[in-house]
Amino acid sequence: MTETQGRSGAPGCPGTEELAILHQWHGLQTGVQRLTDSLFASVEAENGLAPSSFQALMFLMTAPDQAAPMNQLAQALGFSTAGTTKVVDRLADAGLVERRPSCSDRRVTYTALTSAGSETVLAASRSLARVVRDRVVEPLGAERFAELTEAIRSLDPAPEEC
Repeated sequence: MTETQGRSGAPGCPGTEELAILHQWHGLQTGVQRLTDSLFASVEAENGLAPSSFQALMFLMTAPDQAAPMNQLAQALGFSTAGTTKVVDRLADAGLVERRPSCSDRRVTYTALTSAGSETVLAASRSLARVVRDRVVEPLGAERFAELTEAIRSLDPAPEEC
C-alpha cells in the first residue's frame, strides 16, 4: 500500500479507520454548531439580540471597564474589521454601546457598554444560562456536562485566561 492509498487500498482515499474518525468529528462539529445556533436563536427570540450582537456585548461585559478597542473586539468575535464595524454600528444605533477615543492613541477607538447595554446583556446572559441548563445540562446531567466541558477545554490549542 502506498502513502497516498488508504487502508481500503483506493489511491488518495482515507482508510476505514480514518473515515470513521472523520465521520465522528463531523458529527461532533456540526452537532455543536447546530446546538449553538439553536441556543443563540432562543436568546434572540427572547431578547431581540442577533447572535453577533450578543457575542459582542458578552465580550464587552467581561472586558476591563466594559470597553475594548475595536481591533480586540474583532479578534474576539472572529470578524473582519468591516463586519465588526457593522455590528458596533447597530449596537450604537440601539444605544447599547458607545464609541470612545483612546486617551493614549488617537488611532484607537474603544467600544464601551452603555447602561442600557449592560442591562440588555445581563438579561440575555440569563436567558442563555437558562436554555443551556434546560437543553444541555439537564439532559446530560451536571456531572457529565462538567466532564464534557473539561474534556473539550483540555483540547483547546489557545485557552482563554479567566
